[in-house]
Amino acid sequence: MTDAPDHSPTFQEVFREWARFLLIAILLWLVLRTFLVEAYRIPTPSMENTLLVGDHLFVNKAVFGPEIPLLGIRLPALREPVRGEVLVFDSVEEEGRKVVKRLIGLPGDTLAMHGGELYRDGLLVSEPYALRRDGAKSESPDYRLKMRSWQLRYVVGDTTGYAPDLHEWGPLVVPPGQYFMMGDNRDDSYDGRYWGFLPRASVRGTPLVIYYSYDPAEGGRFPALSAIRWDRVGLRPR
Repeated sequence: MTDAPDHSPTFQEVFREWARFLLIAILLWLVLRTFLVEAYRIPTPSMENTLLVGDHLFVNKAVFGPEIPLLGIRLPALREPVRGEVLVFDSVEEEGRKVVKRLIGLPGDTLAMHGGELYRDGLLVSEPYALRRDGAKSESPDYRLKMRSWQLRYVVGDTTGYAPDLHEWGPLVVPPGQYFMMGDNRDDSYDGRYWGFLPRASVRGTPLVIYYSYDPAEGGRFPALSAIRWDRVGLRPR
């Protein structure tokens, strides 16, 4: 009895196996990115100290109903967003841009700020996550005009002399199918106070975990390697 001759795979066979492996990997990545989880990087300080510039997040897209590409159809949501939750959503002003802010008001809520403190339905809201600093934006006439131009349509009561700024505005009633979003860094956040309400359909997900973080302000040629914030890796933004 003689042994069967060895059959070494040819280059074409090896190439086909690798091509099939890569194709499956790419398809799985596309499914995960489209329907389940997507990576997001924090580029601005608007959510300090909850989220810092240089934080990298995994975002849960399945929870609020992901959208099927090209068809524009949303799958059923597992639940609806709740007050105080951090959300990732499509910008209402710039197509293709993702934004992260905190959900402050649901449809039917009456919102106002007095002295930098938030009131909902006439009651002071406890906001341990809010960061308050002196900001130049509150002194800009252009920003105040932008706020006033849209808020006048939703203000409750007499609008004579209404002149909102970052710390004094409202009361406003959130309309059906809309949310009101604000950044935790209240004096350095371009949020719903300026551009208005957010449609429910624009919500894409909520942060799952910070998988990587570094301080881009640190010196050195490669801060992404030399200034890693190890204490933030694994945190769940709340």
